[in-house]
Amino acid sequence: MIGKIAGRIDYRGTDHVLIDVHGVGYIVYASDRTLAALPGPGEAVALYTDLVVREDLLQLYGFPTLFEKEWHRLLTSVQGVGAKASMAILGTLGAEGVGRAIALGDAAAVKAAPGVGPKLAQRVVNELKDKAPAVMALGGRLPAAMGAAPAEVIEGGAAPAAPTARPAPSASAQSEALSALGNLGYAPGEAAAAVAEAAGASPDADTPALIRAALRLLAPKG
Repeated sequence: MIGKIAGRIDYRGTDHVLIDVHGVGYIVYASDRTLAALPGPGEAVALYTDLVVREDLLQLYGFPTLFEKEWHRLLTSVQGVGAKASMAILGTLGAEGVGRAIALGDAAAVKAAPGVGPKLAQRVVNELKDKAPAVMALGGRLPAAMGAAPAEVIEGGAAPAAPTARPAPSASAQSEALSALGNLGYAPGEAAAAVAEAAGASPDADTPALIRAALRLLAPKG
């Protein structure tokens, strides 16, 4: 299994990049969002990867963070969601947007991804809604916990170090808010939905602000 690629970009295609690792080129497919954020040819890059193996196919898919790779793993566990559909969803919504859409049961947001129909979008929401809180809670911790693991990395000792991508600060704030609400006794599903809605309304909110906003949303109405 190839878990990470670090090298220099040789060229960028419409849906992939060729990464040169000491003379060996690896074609890595990525979402539109990831491709847009990558540097130009000749620049150093590092991507976490997932290897798809079939009888007639070997393809690498790349992600800027382990958080996004974990969402890819969950998305492709849904029947009918292959690697390309997962990339379309992540490219449209981003890792945090996927978590927010699933936590809120927003199938319309998932359906906005190219090639994803209404039935498949609803299936994604239905099958992952109970798993979303755990992944959202990992958002601020996953890279720190797993990013230093030496296994499954293709890179030579003399290669220039490429900065490791980390999730946006809001991912950490959301995970801390989820943990706080869980400690207050709220069920994971309702806590995740409230935090997702609060984060959607104020993407730059810090942890205390997210907790206050989520508690307002969870307060009994009437």
